[in-house]
Amino acid sequence: MPALLERLGRLAPQPLRPFERTAGDEVQGVLDDPGVVVAVVLALADEGRWSTGVGVGPVRRPLPASTRAGAGPAFEAARAAVTAAKGVREGVALRGPDGPDGSSGADDAPGAPLEEAGPATAVLDAETALLLLVGLRARRSGPGREAVALAERGLGPREAAQHLGVTPQAVSQRLRAAAWTAEERTRPLAARLLARAARAAERA
Repeated sequence: MPALLERLGRLAPQPLRPFERTAGDEVQGVLDDPGVVVAVVLALADEGRWSTGVGVGPVRRPLPASTRAGAGPAFEAARAAVTAAKGVREGVALRGPDGPDGSSGADDAPGAPLEEAGPATAVLDAETALLLLVGLRARRSGPGREAVALAERGLGPREAAQHLGVTPQAVSQRLRAAAWTAEERTRPLAARLLARAARAAERA
């Protein structure tokens, strides 16, 4: 658990409230940067041993110093999301304050304007983007994961090739097979959809 908390601290260096152990092997933090939320979700999903729940919505203010003492719809949604995450293969779920069970069923007709989406639709859209990312990463080969890890650090094919002991062409091939370009584009999309879900939950 200390190693997990340390890693989460590196991924989310400026949280509203830091990750803390709450009960058993459960940890909880309060974040306001959707890009950081995406990074945390993917890092935990990559390990394959955590059920990761994300809750969006208002929190009771002022926030207490300890995450464990926090309260409000976002915390309740997070607990519902953890329960939901245990029932899906990807181990990830997103919930908002849109119903008594925290369900994320769509509340708008297909094709409705994005910014007019209700909170349930906004949550469902963001959750879908997260599930797509998690599924994409789970299907990668070992060499593909190695190439992507170096690309995530900002290394180009030549620098990555030196680290891996292969040619730059081989690195490029691994990145294509790993669908790295698709992930690069989907990660900011997921962050934007999370931000939209948070706004919709605040309005609800």
